[in-house]
Amino acid sequence: MAKSTLRTVVVPTEHGGWGFTLEPALLGMIVAPGLPALGVAIATFAIFLSRRPLRIAVADWRRDRRLARTDVALWSIVGLGIIAIAGLALTWTMASDPFWWPLVVAAPLVAAQLSFDLDNRGRELVPELLGPIALGAAAPMAILAGGVGWRIAVGAWLVLLARIVPSILLVRAQLRRAKEQDFALTSTIATSTAALVVVAGAAAVGWAPWMSAGAAALLVLWNSNSMRLPPLPVKTLGWTQMLAGAIVVVAFAAGYHVGW
Repeated sequence: MAKSTLRTVVVPTEHGGWGFTLEPALLGMIVAPGLPALGVAIATFAIFLSRRPLRIAVADWRRDRRLARTDVALWSIVGLGIIAIAGLALTWTMASDPFWWPLVVAAPLVAAQLSFDLDNRGRELVPELLGPIALGAAAPMAILAGGVGWRIAVGAWLVLLARIVPSILLVRAQLRRAKEQDFALTSTIATSTAALVVVAGAAAVGWAPWMSAGAAALLVLWNSNSMRLPPLPVKTLGWTQMLAGAIVVVAFAAGYHVGW
């Protein structure tokens, strides 16, 4: 099996997916460090990496063809499935508390996103939202497994949700601006503001640290200002969004550990 073929079949081409996968895995591991969180992170990345080979295998099956890449895709799915199961088994063995409910909530979101993806509709808004939201379940799963408690687990997922939705809408709007197409400035800014309200509400009831609200406020300012500047190049836009995700993760984790 050639390394170049394996890389082409398995490694996703969308840069944003890496950030949306890393953020919840990293958040869970920092808030509740230990083997349970490591197991969740392993399973999450295996599931994320299985998306592209699954799409390739299904596309080849629908066209009734079997290429070299088809076998690579099928074996990759099997291998990544084994890794995901091993990660979840590690978490199951070492978990302090039950951690399954975020996975139960995320499962139908994953199924819906895959349905869009396999029909070559993965670039539409709904599947672009469903995938990252489902991946966000990694954070509450790790936090629950680490014995931190359901309130912080729910708060972590809410904070990630409040980061994901405005980010995706902002990127889509910026891409449309770069192509000189119509874009929705009001809804983009309104969504960022609503996200700040959600995070502040979670902090007010003790489900998230107040530092998360500070990070959310910073992102509102950034999103509002960026829509008034010339559109950024695609790569620069991607890196700025990964930086935004890192700020959210660090703010929540640091705020949790210092108590504010």
